[in-house]
Amino acid sequence: MKRFLLAVAAMALLTGQAWAQAKMTIATGVDPAFSQFYVAKEAGIFTKNGLDVSINTGPSGSAMVPFLINDQINAAYGSDLAGVINHNIDPKIVAVADGTALVRWESVVGRNVTDLVQLKGKKIGVAKGTGAEIFWAGVLKKYNLNPDDYTVIDIEAPEMVAALERGDIDAFAVWEPWPSRAVLSIKGAKVLTTNEGIVQNRNFIYMNRGWIEKNQDTATRFIRALCEANDLINSDRPAATKMVARFLNMPLALATELMPKLEYDMYLTQESLGAIKDSESLLLQRGKMKTPLDYTGYVYTDLLKAVRPDAVKITDVTPR
Repeated sequence: MKRFLLAVAAMALLTGQAWAQAKMTIATGVDPAFSQFYVAKEAGIFTKNGLDVSINTGPSGSAMVPFLINDQINAAYGSDLAGVINHNIDPKIVAVADGTALVRWESVVGRNVTDLVQLKGKKIGVAKGTGAEIFWAGVLKKYNLNPDDYTVIDIEAPEMVAALERGDIDAFAVWEPWPSRAVLSIKGAKVLTTNEGIVQNRNFIYMNRGWIEKNQDTATRFIRALCEANDLINSDRPAATKMVARFLNMPLALATELMPKLEYDMYLTQESLGAIKDSESLLLQRGKMKTPLDYTGYVYTDLLKAVRPDAVKITDVTPR
């Protein structure tokens, strides 16, 4: 009987641990630039850290960031520009980690044109409020092009390939996998330029400061899980690539081709700040921000410092 009672107590303890798993809902887009979310889920890393995580996906990571307002979700993964835009709406939305550098990730793809000059007077698809908007602005600056010579059509990334094929737009500026899919599937589609040497956007992990402060332990375990997923991506790329392909229902060959175009980081550095400042500059120039960004309120270093102190290398932003 004593052994039986001990066994029951042990079972109750294990069951209690299962019940104690913290539930989270997180959200992002559907491409390998957000791989830490997918790998942490597929590899069981969230579960290992005591988290029961549901991942919602949308047309882009940036489109999911606004759901942090009023705690509709607990974390989002999106572009540098999306974070600044939404922090401007709700100051509680903060950047907690720089997750991905988009090294060779964005392209301008045109149909039946040979170069950017031939796009003059034509319609260009750009997902506004995302890193693609910064990329397109960088293209104009790099090649000294007049923005007024182009008609920019606001269109979500997953719709661009079909829009180009229908002739609704003549070109688009966007991230992978859409450029590769357009070139493979549409006759006359061609990459006119990539982001390399023009701009290097970054994707950040965003959370709601109010939620973090009420759920500090859960938030810390979440960041720890993402750091562990990042380690797996960089130490065993073939295994991680299979997980990403499985989660996205993407052909393994395509995922294998795309992931080397990215750098997986999970840090906060001066380069991270540079990407944020580019976003701030664009919004100020276009009158979408009335005052400069309060970096101390926006860049939340505490979580990452608690997990990976060496990953926080920002020198000119005071921790909250």
